[in-house]
Amino acid sequence: MRSVTYSMNVSLDGYIVGPDGNFDWTGPDEEVFRSWIDETRQVGVYLLGRRLYETMLYWETADQDPSLDDSKLEWAAIWKPLPKVVFSTTLSAVQGNARLASGGLAEEIERLRAEPAEGNIAIGGATLAAEAASLGLIDEYRVRVYPVLVGGGIPFFPQHERRVDLELVETRTFSSKVVYLRYRMAR
Repeated sequence: MRSVTYSMNVSLDGYIVGPDGNFDWTGPDEEVFRSWIDETRQVGVYLLGRRLYETMLYWETADQDPSLDDSKLEWAAIWKPLPKVVFSTTLSAVQGNARLASGGLAEEIERLRAEPAEGNIAIGGATLAAEAASLGLIDEYRVRVYPVLVGGGIPFFPQHERRVDLELVETRTFSSKVVYLRYRMAR
């Protein structure tokens, strides 16, 4: 069965964006960016909320930007053809290799897990991930912890009122002092 993964950059105090909506502190160096490329190669479909979808639209045409270096062109070449499912109540159409979700999150994940496809089902965006977490649908949490305290904003981990036990399966410290942590649900 395909795993559902939630992977984002996070501040040491647990936020994916600061109180001002800014996430400029997450600009990855080459080593961290390479880890994102490698991780995304394992993804078969990416589930996004509207805000993350709109943020990532840049990559649909980024390969036309002559100023991009080789690693960013490589990322664009991986991201652009990757199937994406967008969850939104306000969008009526999406671009690129994306489609609007036709049902709820649980139904969509159940359908995708039943397909004979390769690759993980990745979830991006805190709101969508919080819903998946509350439904017990996330199999792995993948966190790149940046050495910064932002003091508030949108949290990486959803606030729900149940205990969730995790098993640490991988760690890595990058030369930039960013720490990668990969946890699997302890079932």
